[in-house]
Amino acid sequence: DGRIVIGGNFTTVTGTPRNRVARLNSNGTVDGSFIPTNTINISVLAVAAQSDNKVIIGGNFSGGAFPSWNARLNADGTTDTAFSSVPNGAVNAIAVQTDGKILIGGAFTTVNGVARNRIARLNTDGSLDNTFLNGLTGASGIVRCLQIQPDGKILLGGDFTSVNSISRGCVARLNSNGWLDTGFASSPGANTSVYAIA
Repeated sequence: DGRIVIGGNFTTVTGTPRNRVARLNSNGTVDGSFIPTNTINISVLAVAAQSDNKVIIGGNFSGGAFPSWNARLNADGTTDTAFSSVPNGAVNAIAVQTDGKILIGGAFTTVNGVARNRIARLNTDGSLDNTFLNGLTGASGIVRCLQIQPDGKILLGGDFTSVNSISRGCVARLNSNGWLDTGFASSPGANTSVYAIA
């Protein structure tokens, strides 16, 4: 609908109190119908809007009344308590697939108590999708960005030197099931961190 969601470390937007996440109208003014009700204590590093206007956020935030590292906000900004994603570390990147499943990347090594090294896929309710990356080692270092291609393959960037125990220098592509696409970006790859992919 042309509205814009922003996340970061801010506490006001054009003088209006907004604690690290806000929604703007298409002209850049603050959307007064979106008011997050729980305090986010540290930076929001990633946002993704769903087709139902719910917003998934990730970052360094943890503790207090708000879910740690990853959460979903309803269309009015209130916390969606039905969303059950619990990674054990920061979420730096989020992307929503066409089927509604959610990809997250970051510094975590588990999601909902199950080993997932820095990349995972969630079902629409935030539960872990066990068909993705199951039994694979994931990324050896932090995932800082990800994008879904039109064919469903997943591009990753970050600080890693291997993905699924195969050498990859900070950039890699996964097939839709989490297996490494070995025909893309063979080593040495990038010689240091990749922060953005388009």
